[in-house]
Amino acid sequence: MSDELTGMQKLQAIQQELKAPKGQTNTFGGYKYRSCEDILEAVKPLLKKHGLVLVVSDNLKELCGSVFVDANASVAQQEDGEVIAVAHGFARHAEQKKGMDDAQITGACSSYARKYALNGLFLIDDVKDADSTNKHGKDKPNRTPVKELPEWAKELTAKSKVQIKTLKWKAEECEAHWNSLQDGEVSQADQFAVLVNELAEGAK
Repeated sequence: MSDELTGMQKLQAIQQELKAPKGQTNTFGGYKYRSCEDILEAVKPLLKKHGLVLVVSDNLKELCGSVFVDANASVAQQEDGEVIAVAHGFARHAEQKKGMDDAQITGACSSYARKYALNGLFLIDDVKDADSTNKHGKDKPNRTPVKELPEWAKELTAKSKVQIKTLKWKAEECEAHWNSLQDGEVSQADQFAVLVNELAEGAK
């Protein structure tokens, strides 16, 4: 039956059939998430079934003074190589991360960007992963205010900084939470944003 379908119909069939499990666990947040590797393992049999080929590659781009990994995921017909669809995923390449060497930083950034390129190509929604299952709101925050955020906090969003002030954390308490997070499929900044958001909501 797959031979009778057009390329876009084959891609649509894969999008409908794909079940990519959340095979990873964030030990700090206690929530499940799927990695780039989880998606690839789940989609390979479907690509073979429908006669399509997936190609994933990376490029480095400089935007507004920052370096980004631009991941490209494309699906093509197996018989003639005709490209059916292309999706991109971007991730900012940090200059340094605590506990990671240069190769690890680049690898983590590439994996993160590729995951979101694949999400776009196969219509996978990861928005609810951290927000719907993280249980940090049960914790009781320290009420001593932080006067000035440390250097690493420049990576945080304005909303996160406001929420930190709402929680009235000490600078050392902020840094302790930050250092407890591990960068990987979900960046430290994104994990920290989820953490302070839920704690700030619980403090209201």
